[in-house]
Amino acid sequence: MTRNENTISDVEAMGEKADMSHEEIVHIAGLTPEEKIIEKKLRRRIDTLIMPLVVLVYLLNYIDRNNYASAKLQGLTEDLKLTPTQYQTALSILFVAYILMQVPSNLMLNYAGRPSLYLGFFVTAWGLVSALTSQVKGYGSMVACRFLLGFVEAPFFAGVLFYLSKWYTREELAFRMSIFYSGSLISGAFGNLIAAGILNGLKGARGMSAWQWLYIIEGSITVFVGLLICFILPDFPETWKLLSEDERRVAARRLAIDAADADVDEGGSMSQLKGLKLAMTDVKTYALALGYMCITGTAGFQNFMPTLTETLHFDTIISLLLVAPPYVFMVFWSLGHAWISDRLKMRFWFFVYPIPITIVGFVIFMTVEEFGPRYFSMFLMMFVFTQNNTLYSWIASSMPRPPAKRAAAYAFINSIGNSASIWTPYTYLDTEKPYYRTAMGVNIALQGVGALVGIFMYFHLRSLNKRQERLENEEVQLTEKELRRLQVTADFEGIDIAAARRLQKGYRYML
Repeated sequence: MTRNENTISDVEAMGEKADMSHEEIVHIAGLTPEEKIIEKKLRRRIDTLIMPLVVLVYLLNYIDRNNYASAKLQGLTEDLKLTPTQYQTALSILFVAYILMQVPSNLMLNYAGRPSLYLGFFVTAWGLVSALTSQVKGYGSMVACRFLLGFVEAPFFAGVLFYLSKWYTREELAFRMSIFYSGSLISGAFGNLIAAGILNGLKGARGMSAWQWLYIIEGSITVFVGLLICFILPDFPETWKLLSEDERRVAARRLAIDAADADVDEGGSMSQLKGLKLAMTDVKTYALALGYMCITGTAGFQNFMPTLTETLHFDTIISLLLVAPPYVFMVFWSLGHAWISDRLKMRFWFFVYPIPITIVGFVIFMTVEEFGPRYFSMFLMMFVFTQNNTLYSWIASSMPRPPAKRAAAYAFINSIGNSASIWTPYTYLDTEKPYYRTAMGVNIALQGVGALVGIFMYFHLRSLNKRQERLENEEVQLTEKELRRLQVTADFEGIDIAAARRLQKGYRYML
């Protein structure tokens, strides 16, 4: 008999000897009524501290990144004597650095184990870079500042996605991801409102242009918030000192139950390179990366929103103010979208239905010049942001464990997704104003590819669920690798391997 067959026989024997009671099986399969009461209190504490902090920082992240578009209408290109191509290059270069830093950063975050200090440091750093951008004197220094800004911004987004997946279950994530992503939508609205206020009140103050004051004010606020994050953001449930022992235990157990597996790396600290290998050998990583690239490329119009509203033939301040309503509308719609997606436990349909809506918006914008339909088309374009919410949650539920793999997958997907932001700015040609037909055509094509990705994910996950059903058959012999993963869960729960295998029953990928 082989070593593997011996191990399997031992597991089966353990299962027979365990003779577990009904109450013990229920304890393994789910939280007890007492634990559910603790869970409710725990979730409320997480929601009231962590979510406001990450939303605030994400709002500042998008404001600091996208104030470049607002600065364009405030005299930046004239003061720095930038040609259209130079402006677009400075816009794109941020994402080159952003992509280069993604995967190394998330692997370091999972290894370091202190998100508060790690993320807080980089938030402070990008605020400082943003504030100093006010002092650039030409094309070269602007490119350098934009590159450095992308480098220090990179750890935040993918890091927070991984961070939230260490606090929330699959069914809770879509709505929380939507709340998190609302920070970027709010920034789209209020970032331009702030820009309009600065243009109206600070232009020429102390001999500086309005765009310079924009960078100084918004960068200084970010520095303050970054320092705050270092001190008040909790790291992980098991290390949050404000939690009781019962709350820490429930926080860990509910995530283990959610994935039918312990949310820990093998041996307590899986090699980060091994986690990267696991992510890179999973076809879901590449499919989700392609889907995110389609979304990010399509959403590239947000970098030109003030320019697009300027085609409605109003002055600069009104053009900045007109940016806000579509974003405000989408904040509320995306929250409802994500809440219903969580309640119905669906991802595919909520990923796909916005696609035809956005395509209609792009077609209207590239064919009509009247104010009413043209402005309405901008509201339709905004539906691409609901796909973001769904995709973030789909990543978490499709890459449930182990953490090292999930961290690498988030970083890789985010880096590939943002690669679209390098080349899409060049599709918004000044010579095609006000229709921007090349850009709108590319957006339509990207949405078509995104639909194919959604269809692939649906059928692939459905096939994996069918495989999971087969594995639940206790007559199926497990491999040594599967037994090792079960042993991690068994040790975490304080149960034997046979009981850990029972815990696997019922887990399904969310379609």
